[in-house]
Amino acid sequence: MTPPLLSRRDFGSWSVGGLAATALLHLLGREASAAPQPHFEAKAKRVVHISLIGGLSHLDSFDYKPKLAKLHGKKLDTTETPDIFFGQVGLLRQPDWKFRPRGQSGLMISDLFPHVAEMADELTVIRSMTADSANHTPALYLGNSGFQFSGFPSMGSWASFGLGSESEELPAYVVLPDPRGQPNGGAAVWSNGFLPAEHQGVVLQSGESPVRDLFPKEKQPAEAESRELLKAMNAAHREHSGADDLLAARTRSYELAARMQLSVPAVADVSKETKDTHTLYGLDDPKTAAFGRNCLLARRLLEKGVRFVQLFSGGPVAGSPRVSWDAHENVKENHTLEAERIDRPVGALLRDLKQRGMLKDTLVLFTTEFGRTPFAQSGPTIVGPGRDHNKYGFSVWMAGAGLKAGSVYGATDDIGWKVAERPVPWHDFHATVLHLLGLNHEKLTFYHNGIQRRLTNVHGEVVKGVLG
Repeated sequence: MTPPLLSRRDFGSWSVGGLAATALLHLLGREASAAPQPHFEAKAKRVVHISLIGGLSHLDSFDYKPKLAKLHGKKLDTTETPDIFFGQVGLLRQPDWKFRPRGQSGLMISDLFPHVAEMADELTVIRSMTADSANHTPALYLGNSGFQFSGFPSMGSWASFGLGSESEELPAYVVLPDPRGQPNGGAAVWSNGFLPAEHQGVVLQSGESPVRDLFPKEKQPAEAESRELLKAMNAAHREHSGADDLLAARTRSYELAARMQLSVPAVADVSKETKDTHTLYGLDDPKTAAFGRNCLLARRLLEKGVRFVQLFSGGPVAGSPRVSWDAHENVKENHTLEAERIDRPVGALLRDLKQRGMLKDTLVLFTTEFGRTPFAQSGPTIVGPGRDHNKYGFSVWMAGAGLKAGSVYGATDDIGWKVAERPVPWHDFHATVLHLLGLNHEKLTFYHNGIQRRLTNVHGEVVKGVLG
């Protein structure tokens, strides 16, 4: 028996449920507004954002504190009561990894990230980040959207809104979650908020169906004929009822979804990459294969015109075993496992982008929601193996277009607890990212609930000291 063709109702139902709906909203947005334009000449055309969930210890990675090693086992010398998340202040503890000068720049990076360290001369490390919250979910929202609450557009959504996509076949903003699970906050982390829905992050997963609902549940033997029939029916409807912008946009959304049916599987198929490329990204090692594939996919998406690709390292912070960087119990154990998954792929991504000439106009971001304390999370007389949350000072790095490569900006105090020089709140970080994309953070606004909203709220200054 010949299977039935996809009915008009079924076809419409399928389109609403998945990427076709995004395509529709994408086209509706195009109908409503002119093509986005940068405010001034951009240094970066595209962004890849690597977000570490749980709180990377800056003291064990990118913030060299030799005094902390000398004070190992000593009490914190302060009269104030530390305002930390769990309130357990143990004795000061030294880093778990050795720091070494790297590259010609001599940038101090620990042995936690040996492959990233090989690309030290491309990094711009900010050692004076601050956050307004030491709670995972609000801090993660803040680092992504500039607000501690859900419902606000993410940085990737603002980039999509401000610049649009360079591709007619792929979305402007693509999200690659950790295969072990989504971060705390879930899809709200890459939400479009109150921006038009075309600017939401589109999630790509591994496997045969990288995008949910991109294809009908059942293969249609005469799909082309079905579309021709729908086209004729829609034309008849227009002739009878007059022009309908919504129907016209919906029709074109089907066409865009059809193009995505070809483009998404093609770009997600990394099997055609060379064996050397697979080895470079660590696809030959079970420890690095999952994140390596995401890093390689990120490069392929950028090549195809995707504006903003966001990769997550770490899933939800709750549960056992931990699948994030939340190292309360044991930093050495936790960070070793997590770094082994991403160090080689991230180093490979930087190297690959540079070899292809893409790093000069690509901005790479490596962030975490906050850092860890210089003292152990334990009793007042114990040097425990864990560290608590630290919002007062931590490190992130950037690389690529328009930056002062092989440099350090800002500093924490002698033990790496609080910022001592040139603090960088998230609003300043976001303003700087937009600036490198050719966007003025004060002019990139959207009217919502009686106010012109922006990524940086009512704050933000470009961090000129990191610019090349």
